[in-house]
Amino acid sequence: MTKGSIPVDLFNPGQVFACLGFLEAAALVCGDAEGGFDWRDEAEVRFRLRAAGDDNPFEAVLEFLATAEVRAVAPEGWRPKNEPKTPKEKGGLEGQLRRQKRSEVFPAVAPETSSAMPIQIANNKKRIVLGHWADGSSRNEFKLYAGNRSALDIAAAMLSGTSAKPKKGQNVGALKTRGIAQLWGERKDDLIERPFEVTTSMSGSFNFDPRGAWTAIDAGYSPNTQKHQVEASPVVELLAAWGLEDARPDEFDIRKVRYAAWGVALPPVLARVALAGSIAVVPMKRFRFGLGLAGRNKVITFAEQETTYD
Repeated sequence: MTKGSIPVDLFNPGQVFACLGFLEAAALVCGDAEGGFDWRDEAEVRFRLRAAGDDNPFEAVLEFLATAEVRAVAPEGWRPKNEPKTPKEKGGLEGQLRRQKRSEVFPAVAPETSSAMPIQIANNKKRIVLGHWADGSSRNEFKLYAGNRSALDIAAAMLSGTSAKPKKGQNVGALKTRGIAQLWGERKDDLIERPFEVTTSMSGSFNFDPRGAWTAIDAGYSPNTQKHQVEASPVVELLAAWGLEDARPDEFDIRKVRYAAWGVALPPVLARVALAGSIAVVPMKRFRFGLGLAGRNKVITFAEQETTYD
Protein backbone atom coordinates (compact mmCIF):
# COMPACT_ATOMS: atom_id res chain seq x y z
CA MET A 1 0.00 0.00 0.00
CA THR A 2 1.06 3.59 -0.62
CA LYS A 3 0.60 6.41 1.87
CA GLY A 4 0.01 10.12 1.52
CA SER A 5 -1.18 13.04 3.62
CA ILE A 6 -2.57 16.55 3.12
CA PRO A 7 -3.25 19.49 5.45
CA VAL A 8 -6.86 20.02 6.48
CA ASP A 9 -8.77 22.66 8.42
CA LEU A 10 -11.07 20.75 10.78
CA PHE A 11 -13.14 23.90 11.31
CA ASN A 12 -14.01 23.92 7.62
CA PRO A 13 -16.83 21.34 7.37
CA GLY A 14 -16.46 21.06 3.59
CA GLN A 15 -12.82 20.03 3.95
CA VAL A 16 -13.72 17.27 6.42
CA PHE A 17 -16.48 16.03 4.10
CA ALA A 18 -13.98 16.17 1.22
CA CYS A 19 -11.49 14.05 3.19
CA LEU A 20 -14.13 11.36 3.33
CA GLY A 21 -14.58 11.95 -0.40
CA PHE A 22 -10.85 11.39 -0.98
CA LEU A 23 -11.14 8.13 0.98
CA GLU A 24 -14.16 6.97 -1.03
CA ALA A 25 -12.50 7.98 -4.30
CA ALA A 26 -9.21 6.26 -3.41
CA ALA A 27 -11.14 3.05 -2.71
CA LEU A 28 -12.55 3.26 -6.24
CA VAL A 29 -9.43 4.40 -8.09
CA CYS A 30 -6.74 2.52 -6.13
CA GLY A 31 -8.55 -0.07 -3.98
CA ASP A 32 -8.30 -1.08 -0.28
CA ALA A 33 -8.22 2.46 1.10
CA GLU A 34 -8.10 3.60 4.74
CA GLY A 35 -7.88 7.12 6.09
CA GLY A 36 -7.99 9.18 9.25
CA PHE A 37 -7.02 12.53 10.77
CA ASP A 38 -3.75 13.28 12.59
CA TRP A 39 -4.05 16.25 14.95
CA ARG A 40 -0.88 15.71 16.98
CA ASP A 41 0.43 18.99 15.51
CA GLU A 42 -2.50 21.34 16.06
CA ALA A 43 -0.79 23.96 13.88
CA GLU A 44 -1.11 21.67 10.86
CA VAL A 45 -3.68 18.92 11.16
CA ARG A 46 -3.36 16.36 8.37
CA PHE A 47 -5.56 13.78 6.74
CA ARG A 48 -3.59 10.57 6.18
CA LEU A 49 -4.63 8.15 3.47
CA ARG A 50 -3.26 4.81 2.37
CA ALA A 51 -4.45 2.67 -0.53
CA ALA A 52 -3.41 -0.22 -2.73
CA GLY A 53 -0.97 0.34 -5.58
CA ASP A 54 2.24 2.29 -6.06
CA ASP A 55 0.76 5.78 -6.63
CA ASN A 56 0.15 8.52 -4.10
CA PRO A 57 -3.60 8.04 -3.50
CA PHE A 58 -4.26 11.80 -3.51
CA GLU A 59 -2.49 12.15 -6.85
CA ALA A 60 -4.38 9.18 -8.29
CA VAL A 61 -7.77 10.64 -7.25
CA LEU A 62 -6.95 14.11 -8.60
CA GLU A 63 -5.72 12.68 -11.89
CA PHE A 64 -8.98 10.75 -12.24
CA LEU A 65 -11.00 13.92 -11.67
CA ALA A 66 -8.80 15.97 -14.01
CA THR A 67 -9.40 13.52 -16.86
CA ALA A 68 -13.06 12.74 -16.17
CA GLU A 69 -16.25 13.87 -17.87
CA VAL A 70 -19.63 14.29 -16.24
CA ARG A 71 -23.15 13.45 -17.41
CA ALA A 72 -26.54 13.57 -15.73
CA VAL A 73 -28.22 10.25 -14.92
CA ALA A 74 -31.91 10.04 -15.88
CA PRO A 75 -34.50 7.25 -15.67
CA GLU A 76 -35.24 5.34 -18.86
CA GLY A 77 -37.78 7.22 -20.95
CA TRP A 78 -37.63 10.38 -18.82
CA ARG A 79 -38.22 13.78 -20.43
CA PRO A 80 -38.37 17.10 -18.57
CA LYS A 81 -41.80 18.65 -18.07
CA ASN A 82 -40.35 22.14 -18.34
CA GLU A 83 -38.72 21.89 -21.76
CA PRO A 84 -36.52 24.76 -23.01
CA LYS A 85 -38.50 27.54 -24.63
CA THR A 86 -36.11 27.94 -27.54
CA PRO A 87 -33.73 25.51 -29.29
CA LYS A 88 -30.76 27.64 -28.20
CA GLU A 89 -31.53 27.51 -24.50
CA LYS A 90 -28.85 25.21 -23.00
CA GLY A 91 -28.60 23.47 -26.37
CA GLY A 92 -32.35 22.91 -26.60
CA LEU A 93 -34.15 19.79 -25.45
CA GLU A 94 -32.04 17.49 -27.59
CA GLY A 95 -28.90 19.12 -26.21
CA GLN A 96 -30.09 18.38 -22.68
CA LEU A 97 -30.87 14.78 -23.52
CA ARG A 98 -27.39 14.26 -25.03
CA ARG A 99 -25.88 15.29 -21.69
CA GLN A 100 -27.74 12.48 -19.91
CA LYS A 101 -27.02 8.82 -19.28
CA ARG A 102 -30.10 6.60 -19.09
CA SER A 103 -30.44 4.20 -16.17
CA GLU A 104 -32.94 1.48 -15.23
CA VAL A 105 -32.55 2.38 -11.55
CA PHE A 106 -33.08 5.76 -9.89
CA PRO A 107 -32.70 6.81 -6.23
CA ALA A 108 -35.94 8.79 -5.96
CA VAL A 109 -39.16 9.74 -7.71
CA ALA A 110 -38.29 11.08 -11.16
CA PRO A 111 -37.99 14.89 -10.90
CA GLU A 112 -39.89 17.35 -13.06
CA THR A 113 -36.68 19.08 -14.18
CA SER A 114 -33.09 17.99 -14.65
CA SER A 115 -31.69 20.23 -11.89
CA ALA A 116 -31.72 17.46 -9.25
CA MET A 117 -30.50 14.60 -11.43
CA PRO A 118 -27.66 12.40 -10.12
CA ILE A 119 -24.42 12.62 -12.08
CA GLN A 120 -21.93 10.11 -13.47
CA ILE A 121 -18.24 11.04 -13.33
CA ALA A 122 -16.13 8.82 -15.57
CA ASN A 123 -12.92 8.53 -17.56
CA ASN A 124 -11.84 5.59 -19.70
CA LYS A 125 -10.96 3.50 -16.63
CA LYS A 126 -13.31 4.26 -13.72
CA ARG A 127 -16.78 5.68 -13.13
CA ILE A 128 -18.93 6.71 -10.20
CA VAL A 129 -22.55 7.87 -9.87
CA LEU A 130 -23.17 10.59 -7.27
CA GLY A 131 -26.53 11.93 -6.20
CA HIS A 132 -27.02 12.46 -2.45
CA TRP A 133 -29.10 15.53 -3.38
CA ALA A 134 -31.60 13.17 -5.07
CA ASP A 135 -31.81 10.68 -2.19
CA GLY A 136 -35.32 9.25 -2.00
CA SER A 137 -34.66 7.31 1.22
CA SER A 138 -35.52 8.41 4.75
CA ARG A 139 -32.16 10.19 5.08
CA ASN A 140 -31.92 13.96 4.78
CA GLU A 141 -30.62 14.64 1.27
CA PHE A 142 -28.45 17.55 2.53
CA LYS A 143 -29.02 19.50 -0.69
CA LEU A 144 -27.75 23.05 -0.27
CA TYR A 145 -27.98 24.58 -3.74
CA ALA A 146 -31.30 25.85 -5.11
CA GLY A 147 -32.79 27.76 -8.01
CA ASN A 148 -32.18 26.88 -11.63
CA ARG A 149 -28.70 25.47 -11.02
CA SER A 150 -28.24 21.77 -11.74
CA ALA A 151 -25.84 19.27 -10.20
CA LEU A 152 -24.60 18.55 -13.73
CA ASP A 153 -23.67 22.18 -14.41
CA ILE A 154 -22.08 22.62 -10.98
CA ALA A 155 -20.02 19.42 -11.27
CA ALA A 156 -18.96 20.31 -14.83
CA ALA A 157 -17.72 23.68 -13.60
CA MET A 158 -15.83 22.06 -10.70
CA LEU A 159 -14.19 19.57 -13.06
CA SER A 160 -13.59 21.55 -16.25
CA GLY A 161 -14.23 25.21 -15.43
CA THR A 162 -16.55 27.51 -17.33
CA SER A 163 -16.19 29.53 -20.52
CA ALA A 164 -17.60 32.87 -21.55
CA LYS A 165 -20.05 33.09 -24.44
CA PRO A 166 -18.10 32.65 -27.70
CA LYS A 167 -17.42 35.82 -29.66
CA LYS A 168 -17.87 36.06 -33.38
CA GLY A 169 -15.58 33.58 -35.11
CA GLN A 170 -14.96 31.55 -31.92
CA ASN A 171 -16.11 27.98 -31.34
CA VAL A 172 -15.38 28.18 -27.63
CA GLY A 173 -15.41 31.29 -25.48
CA ALA A 174 -12.54 32.47 -23.28
CA LEU A 175 -11.95 30.63 -20.01
CA LYS A 176 -14.06 32.26 -17.31
CA THR A 177 -13.45 30.09 -14.23
CA ARG A 178 -11.01 27.24 -13.63
CA GLY A 179 -11.85 23.71 -12.58
CA ILE A 180 -9.75 20.79 -11.39
CA ALA A 181 -8.60 20.01 -14.95
CA GLN A 182 -7.10 23.50 -15.41
CA LEU A 183 -5.56 23.55 -11.93
CA TRP A 184 -4.08 20.11 -12.59
CA GLY A 185 -2.37 21.49 -15.70
CA GLU A 186 -1.22 24.76 -14.11
CA ARG A 187 -0.49 23.87 -10.45
CA LYS A 188 -0.20 20.10 -10.31
CA ASP A 189 2.38 19.92 -7.51
CA ASP A 190 0.46 22.38 -5.30
CA LEU A 191 -2.77 20.53 -5.98
CA ILE A 192 -1.25 17.21 -4.88
CA GLU A 193 0.48 18.59 -1.79
CA ARG A 194 -2.22 21.01 -0.54
CA PRO A 195 -5.36 20.41 -2.62
CA PHE A 196 -7.76 22.29 -0.35
CA GLU A 197 -5.59 25.42 -0.35
CA VAL A 198 -5.61 25.84 -4.14
CA THR A 199 -8.59 28.13 -4.62
CA THR A 200 -9.99 29.80 -7.71
CA SER A 201 -12.85 32.07 -8.75
CA MET A 202 -16.29 30.46 -8.85
CA SER A 203 -19.65 31.61 -10.10
CA GLY A 204 -21.60 28.73 -8.52
CA SER A 205 -21.00 25.62 -6.41
CA PHE A 206 -22.58 22.97 -4.19
CA ASN A 207 -22.02 25.45 -1.28
CA PHE A 208 -19.78 23.13 0.75
CA ASP A 209 -16.69 25.39 1.09
CA PRO A 210 -17.42 28.22 3.57
CA ARG A 211 -14.60 30.29 2.07
CA GLY A 212 -16.85 30.86 -0.93
CA ALA A 213 -20.04 31.23 1.10
CA TRP A 214 -21.78 34.55 1.61
CA THR A 215 -25.08 36.01 2.70
CA ALA A 216 -26.29 39.43 1.56
CA ILE A 217 -26.32 40.63 5.19
CA ASP A 218 -22.71 39.58 5.85
CA ALA A 219 -21.39 40.79 2.49
CA GLY A 220 -23.42 44.00 2.51
CA TYR A 221 -24.67 43.27 -1.02
CA SER A 222 -25.41 40.36 -3.36
CA PRO A 223 -22.36 39.17 -5.33
CA ASN A 224 -24.74 37.31 -7.66
CA THR A 225 -26.64 40.46 -8.56
CA GLN A 226 -23.39 42.31 -9.27
CA LYS A 227 -21.99 39.27 -11.13
CA HIS A 228 -19.02 39.15 -8.76
CA GLN A 229 -17.21 35.86 -8.27
CA VAL A 230 -15.93 34.42 -5.00
CA GLU A 231 -12.93 32.15 -4.45
CA ALA A 232 -13.14 28.61 -3.08
CA SER A 233 -11.81 25.14 -3.83
CA PRO A 234 -13.34 23.00 -6.59
CA VAL A 235 -11.62 20.00 -4.96
CA VAL A 236 -13.48 20.66 -1.70
CA GLU A 237 -16.77 21.19 -3.52
CA LEU A 238 -16.64 18.04 -5.64
CA LEU A 239 -15.10 15.65 -3.13
CA ALA A 240 -17.42 16.83 -0.35
CA ALA A 241 -20.29 15.79 -2.61
CA TRP A 242 -18.58 12.42 -3.07
CA GLY A 243 -18.02 12.06 0.68
CA LEU A 244 -21.70 12.62 1.41
CA GLU A 245 -22.88 10.02 -1.10
CA ASP A 246 -23.12 7.32 1.60
CA ALA A 247 -22.77 9.43 4.76
CA ARG A 248 -24.50 12.38 6.40
CA PRO A 249 -23.55 14.79 9.17
CA ASP A 250 -25.93 14.99 12.13
CA GLU A 251 -28.56 17.68 11.57
CA PHE A 252 -30.39 18.96 14.66
CA ASP A 253 -32.51 21.91 15.69
CA ILE A 254 -33.06 24.53 12.93
CA ARG A 255 -30.21 24.58 10.39
CA LYS A 256 -27.72 23.25 12.96
CA VAL A 257 -25.28 20.51 11.97
CA ARG A 258 -22.74 18.34 13.79
CA TYR A 259 -19.89 16.32 12.32
CA ALA A 260 -16.78 14.57 13.62
CA ALA A 261 -13.18 13.91 12.61
CA TRP A 262 -11.80 10.49 13.54
CA GLY A 263 -8.24 9.97 14.79
CA VAL A 264 -7.42 6.50 13.43
CA ALA A 265 -7.29 5.00 9.94
CA LEU A 266 -10.69 3.63 8.96
CA PRO A 267 -12.05 2.04 5.78
CA PRO A 268 -14.88 3.89 4.01
CA VAL A 269 -17.69 1.82 5.54
CA LEU A 270 -16.64 2.83 9.08
CA ALA A 271 -15.55 6.38 8.21
CA ARG A 272 -19.10 7.07 6.97
CA VAL A 273 -20.42 6.32 10.44
CA ALA A 274 -17.58 8.22 12.12
CA LEU A 275 -18.43 11.42 10.22
CA ALA A 276 -21.70 11.64 12.18
CA GLY A 277 -19.82 11.01 15.45
CA SER A 278 -21.42 7.61 15.93
CA ILE A 279 -18.32 5.54 16.81
CA ALA A 280 -17.47 5.96 20.48
CA VAL A 281 -14.41 3.69 20.58
CA VAL A 282 -12.07 5.76 18.39
CA PRO A 283 -10.35 9.10 19.09
CA MET A 284 -12.70 11.79 17.83
CA LYS A 285 -13.15 15.55 17.61
CA ARG A 286 -16.73 16.85 17.30
CA PHE A 287 -17.77 20.13 15.70
CA ARG A 288 -20.97 22.06 15.01
CA PHE A 289 -21.91 24.76 12.53
CA GLY A 290 -24.95 26.64 11.30
CA LEU A 291 -26.35 26.72 7.79
CA GLY A 292 -26.64 30.30 6.54
CA LEU A 293 -29.13 31.43 3.92
CA ALA A 294 -28.30 33.18 0.66
CA GLY A 295 -31.62 33.60 -1.10
CA ARG A 296 -33.01 30.08 -1.42
CA ASN A 297 -29.54 28.56 -1.08
CA LYS A 298 -28.16 27.16 2.16
CA VAL A 299 -24.48 27.81 2.81
CA ILE A 300 -22.06 26.10 5.17
CA THR A 301 -20.33 28.31 7.74
CA PHE A 302 -17.14 27.71 9.69
CA ALA A 303 -17.53 25.42 12.70
CA GLU A 304 -16.75 25.54 16.39
CA GLN A 305 -15.42 22.59 18.34
CA GLU A 306 -17.64 20.76 20.80
CA THR A 307 -15.73 17.86 22.38
CA THR A 308 -12.67 15.66 21.94
CA TYR A 309 -12.46 11.94 22.76
CA ASP A 310 -8.96 10.45 22.90
